[in-house]
Amino acid sequence: SVEKETTGESTKVQESMDLPGDPEGKGGDGPLGTSQESLEEFTDAKHESLFSLETNFLEEESGGTCSLKVSQDPFLQHMSKELKEEEIQAVATNPKTTHQLKWPILGQLVFSSKFQKLETFKPSKDIDLKSLHLQKPLESTWTKTNSQFLSGPPKSSGPFTPLQKELFLIMNSYRDLFYPERTALKNGEEIRHVYCLHVINHVLKANARVLGNNSRRRSQKLGVGDDDDFRDQGLTRPKVLIVVPFREAALRVVQLFISLLEGDSKKKIIVSNKKRFKGEYGSDPEERPPNLKRPEDYEAVFVGNIDDHFRIGVAILQRSIRLYAPFYSSDILIASPLGLRTIIGAEGEKKRDFDFLSSIELLIIDQADIYLMQNWEHVLHLMNHMNLLPLDSHGVDFSRVRMWSLNNWSKYYRQTLLFGALQDAQVNSVFNKYCVNLQGQVAVRNVPMTGSISHVLVQLPHVFQRLEAENLASVIDARFNFFVNKILPQYRDAVMSHTLIYVPSYFDFVRLRNYFKKEELNFTHICEYTQKSGISRARHFFLQGEKQFLLLTERFHFYKRYTIKGIRNLIFYELPTYPHFYSEICNMLRATSRGEEATWTCTVLYSKYDAQRLAAVVGVERAAQMLQSKKNVHLFITGE
Repeated sequence: SVEKETTGESTKVQESMDLPGDPEGKGGDGPLGTSQESLEEFTDAKHESLFSLETNFLEEESGGTCSLKVSQDPFLQHMSKELKEEEIQAVATNPKTTHQLKWPILGQLVFSSKFQKLETFKPSKDIDLKSLHLQKPLESTWTKTNSQFLSGPPKSSGPFTPLQKELFLIMNSYRDLFYPERTALKNGEEIRHVYCLHVINHVLKANARVLGNNSRRRSQKLGVGDDDDFRDQGLTRPKVLIVVPFREAALRVVQLFISLLEGDSKKKIIVSNKKRFKGEYGSDPEERPPNLKRPEDYEAVFVGNIDDHFRIGVAILQRSIRLYAPFYSSDILIASPLGLRTIIGAEGEKKRDFDFLSSIELLIIDQADIYLMQNWEHVLHLMNHMNLLPLDSHGVDFSRVRMWSLNNWSKYYRQTLLFGALQDAQVNSVFNKYCVNLQGQVAVRNVPMTGSISHVLVQLPHVFQRLEAENLASVIDARFNFFVNKILPQYRDAVMSHTLIYVPSYFDFVRLRNYFKKEELNFTHICEYTQKSGISRARHFFLQGEKQFLLLTERFHFYKRYTIKGIRNLIFYELPTYPHFYSEICNMLRATSRGEEATWTCTVLYSKYDAQRLAAVVGVERAAQMLQSKKNVHLFITGE
């Protein structure tokens, strides 16, 4: 399949191409050879020349360009756009221009840009696959890969669902996208399919350009550095970074890649190290404890292998995939925030590396809300190391590097796609601060009309108490003082036993725990680090009324979802991150009702800085009233 060449380099490639097809992916699966190799993480060394971008050429059959006018291809338009020095300087001082639009499925969109011209667009009614400039073989494979979501007759959106169609039109325009309505239960897989299509489309186009230029340079007999017309790559090879929370998600992404390259063709593509990958990223269905009844959203998030420390390089060359490619020979990196954090390292550490992030053109952060429950610092650490100039040249041919990469302008060309389940202040701030794509940004901003309080099924008075704080920095202390001075004294009476205090932030939890110890209050506590025996003891003492208070962290509830029995009084120290946790916790009162329903209470602390969380619990209109009202106490009654 590779043209025969006289040079030794190409005959070597030719030989390795003639290896048996390795359909099962046995390559590199043997037991780890040397002790040194087992200490280092496994990278596939065998297939280096096979997947090298420098020494391979474009196969004739794959026809370098598609029939449509190349100039309209959004990939080429984006990558070959030349920015001027003045424009870059202006970004620092330019105000952000914004424009709101309503789309049929996505709803309220905010288009924004720091660059001079803000362009918006509406989704076209019908979508023609040809107009999307999909690289071969995606036009044919996408329909089959996506068929599970397309029930019934083909719609006007073609092989896309209505949601996918609108998302892909934004992705394919190379704008940054923030979509805060991705849930594991509802549309998570639908969205994963469409961003994987965008990733493979991007990588195939980028690599086809490099390989095509290799062929043209060879036919013109050009040596290194002979010509300036072939600037087609970044300073390092990895172009796409996909951040996902668990190994199961990485497994699904890779399976989609294979499906998108293979489609229904009889010819199986070569996937090296497939068996090893299935072993390390797959899961054994027998491992799940059978009898635990959990809410369905929990089951959908914690499915399969939920290890959260991993990173893997993937190289794609025409119709073959190499898993466990060394990072600098990879096109796509798939990793968890923790997996990236341990390789990026911190200042002063000897062994640290982040050059592989220097030329990322497409960053996808999926399930962003879960990182709030893991460690949000890792996400910020990653963003601070994106698209910096590399410290080492990593063997790049500078005559082939795009000028904007050499100018250190990569961040203005990087497209970021951010998906999560929440409109959250911390996630918002990452999108606003780190996404400076020259094509502009699109954020989906729909407001919740009804809040999760409507799902509370028990008869309960909810007292919302507003606390005042001068600024965002002082709100933490203000909340603590308000709680200790105003709220806690009402509960110290033995009549108010069985009080659960729900604490979203671990730092607040530690502070309260220390205060309760100092004051010698009769309490017990459960957090995400509590041992199993400690959890059982605490739940038992609380149910029996031997301990008056139970401090509970939000992360414990997120990871375990135990029903706490024996609650009669509830205090939300802060509104929950996930709105549905509000109703879940309130409904726990049902677990042990012995006719004392009339005395149940629920108290919630909020400040003006909790506007988003408040709207998600009580609905946007009521939240607005509660924040503007002269009164700082508001009562809701549910379950009547």
